[in-house]
Amino acid sequence: MIRIGHAITIGEDEIGESFIRASGPGGQHVNKVSTAVQLRFDIRRAPGLPGEVRERLERLGGGRVTNDGVLILTARAHRSQERNRQAAREALIALVRRAAEAPRKRHATEPTYGSQLRRLSEKRRRATIKQGRGAPDET
Repeated sequence: MIRIGHAITIGEDEIGESFIRASGPGGQHVNKVSTAVQLRFDIRRAPGLPGEVRERLERLGGGRVTNDGVLILTARAHRSQERNRQAAREALIALVRRAAEAPRKRHATEPTYGSQLRRLSEKRRRATIKQGRGAPDET
């Protein structure tokens, strides 16, 4: 059981791991040993995730989430299978922690485009009213 927050837990049985061969440099070792880890986590069927965290996690996962809602993380940075497994789990935990943070409410810092247009049109209207108050032209 992986505890992420006070209300969020992920069971060991919810995480699927498969080992694949890593690409790139590494010589003979990387060509014959499956050290890269492909971690699979079914977001939609995870009972330990609240609904809003589930939605944010799917959005944060981006292209790593399949159409079925399965998050696939691959770790291949290390030479040993165990260190790659740990790196993949840490990446999953970091992603779930980011999803658990509620987005901060936006406070308006600038006037909206529509309010700027309304203010300027009102200024023009007031200006024409005030121009009409002058003495009439004698031509």
